[in-house]
Amino acid sequence: MPRVIVAEDDVQLMRALQINLQVREYTVVQATDGESALWLASTFKPDVIVLDLGLPDMSGVEVIKVIRSWSRVPILVLSARHMSEDKVRALDAGADDYVTKPFSMDELLARLRAATRRRQDSAGAEAPAAVTTDEFTIDLVAKKVQREGRTVRLTPTEWHLLEMLVARPGRLVSQRQLLREVWGPAFEENTNYLRVYMAQLRRKLEADPARPRYLITEPGMGYRFEP
Repeated sequence: MPRVIVAEDDVQLMRALQINLQVREYTVVQATDGESALWLASTFKPDVIVLDLGLPDMSGVEVIKVIRSWSRVPILVLSARHMSEDKVRALDAGADDYVTKPFSMDELLARLRAATRRRQDSAGAEAPAAVTTDEFTIDLVAKKVQREGRTVRLTPTEWHLLEMLVARPGRLVSQRQLLREVWGPAFEENTNYLRVYMAQLRRKLEADPARPRYLITEPGMGYRFEP
């Protein structure tokens, strides 16, 4: 049975969603605010999240950003906001789909089925065991890096940082995402940590650390790995 988190503070809508989903053999848990949604996302291990943008304690976009720092679970946004800017912000933050209120229950259920299918297809695909560039090879299973035939010794922090970037090839990973995942939520503003550790990684991996080819800085935003 697919597992669904419904994060919605409208009690009547929540009840309607719960009834319709349970009838179709979804396992449903409810969250009425962002903090509860984040806690459930980390403990319930859902197959899909249905998320209202207008939660009482925090922005739905912020909820998406936090979840995307550690999970690729499909997120389907429900919102009364019809402006394209709201949709763009939600999708850029990592939402997979966007449904505006009021909506057809049949349409919502069809989008949920599509999201769970993509989730199952993704789970069935093999993750790459290694990433190879002209300069180095990263063995993601053995957690080792080889360069010019020799093992590159990385600290646990360096490895965690590199792994986060390599897992999202070509995609910007924000400074906050990296700091939260590698050092913890209390360090989200300590961008100097990133500068120091990225410099160390470049010295170990890049042919020209001053002009990196693979570990790219996006000033003021974050970093990306270019394979």
